[in-house]
Amino acid sequence: MLNITISDTKEIDLAQIVKLYEANEWSAAKKPNELYNALMNSHSLITAWCSNQLIGLGNAISDGHLVVYYPHLLVLPEYQGNGIGKMIVNKMQEKYKNYHMQMLTADGKAIEFYEKNGFVTAGNTKSMWIYSGNEH
Repeated sequence: MLNITISDTKEIDLAQIVKLYEANEWSAAKKPNELYNALMNSHSLITAWCSNQLIGLGNAISDGHLVVYYPHLLVLPEYQGNGIGKMIVNKMQEKYKNYHMQMLTADGKAIEFYEKNGFVTAGNTKSMWIYSGNEH
C-alpha cells in the first residue's frame, strides 16, 4: 500500500511541478514561471506526496464565498488509479462543499472520473475558451 500524504503546502519545487505537468503532457509545463505563479496564487492548492516526491496536485480559483473553479487536477501516470485524485477532490470538498457553484472543465477520461466524484453536466452549458495549448 502506498503511503500518500495530502497537503495544502505551497512549498513546492518548480522542477517537481514541471515534471508532473510534463508527465501528463500538459502544455502549461512549457510556461514554468507562469505555471508556478498561477499555482502559488490559487485560492487553494492541494498536493499529494509519496515520501518527498510530488505525485499529484489540484488547485482552485475562487471568489472566496460563492463560486469556485477547479482548473487543474493531475496525478503522475504511474500513480493513477490509486485513489489519489479522489483524495485531492475530497480535500477540496472539505473547503468548498457549501459553495453555491463548483465548476470545472473536463474532457476525455476525466469526464468519468469527475462524474464518479459527484459532478454532472451543467444543463446545456458548453465549455468555451481561448486556449493556446494543443492537448485537447
